[in-house]
Amino acid sequence: MKRSSRAYIYAALSVLLWGTIPTAFKIALSGLSIVTMLGITSLVSTVVLLLIVVSTGKLKLLKEMTRGEVLWSALLGLINPVGYYLILLTAYSRLPGQVAQPINMIWPIILVFFSIALLHQRIPARSIVALLVSLAGVYIIASQGAPLKPGRSDTAGVLLALVSGVLWALYFVLNVRDKRDEAVKLFTNFLFGSAYLVILMAFSGSFSQDIGLRSTAAAVYCGIFEMGITFWLWLKALQLAETTDRVSNLVYFAPFISIILLHFIIDEPVYYTTPVGLLLIIGSVVFQNRAVKE
Repeated sequence: MKRSSRAYIYAALSVLLWGTIPTAFKIALSGLSIVTMLGITSLVSTVVLLLIVVSTGKLKLLKEMTRGEVLWSALLGLINPVGYYLILLTAYSRLPGQVAQPINMIWPIILVFFSIALLHQRIPARSIVALLVSLAGVYIIASQGAPLKPGRSDTAGVLLALVSGVLWALYFVLNVRDKRDEAVKLFTNFLFGSAYLVILMAFSGSFSQDIGLRSTAAAVYCGIFEMGITFWLWLKALQLAETTDRVSNLVYFAPFISIILLHFIIDEPVYYTTPVGLLLIIGSVVFQNRAVKE
């Protein structure tokens, strides 16, 4: 099998698995507190990432980390998984999954603005246009089928979904500056994040909470497939791809898969405004990416 074919298979599996995550989030949150759910998910992700590090022969890289790199992971672990997912899951607890996930996808636009700020460059007009178009998409999605009647969605939830996108863009920029192996630095970030979350769980009374099997299983599922195995599959896809652009664009199919699964598994009604707004956001991201390349 050709490298390019294998790349598309790995990418397709990643997109399919990521498409299931919003449904798993909603199921987990139906029976667990946000802190408890995130604690379980983070701990499972940490174990999966460790297995990936060991199985790929990168365990020795952990021993070679400098004190500065360890401290950097301690900081990034506070941003992701702790800050980012606490905000994102709160948004999911207040919004339909088909609203929370697409709004979060505004992060590539925000990423460009962070990159420009760090490089002290002027903001091009096309970036501003892309941002405005994506915000129009956010408004349409948040309208939940009634674009002429503002306020149908939980305003705080929409703002939290936007903030989660901003925080992910910040994490992405900071993470790129870390030149360590991707699997190693993600594992160390989650190791610190899990430690923070265990402390938070202890203070929030999570260990005395009654947890249902269905919700716990969904949280474990998220831990395995949100940042664990799926992360490895996606990296393999990018490594095997002749050009990463074509493979990377496949990720935009994930929200459409999510809409279908949310509808058929947890009976979430499909608003016609969701795919319309999503297309605006995706279109603005593609437009922005081409602008950056030019």
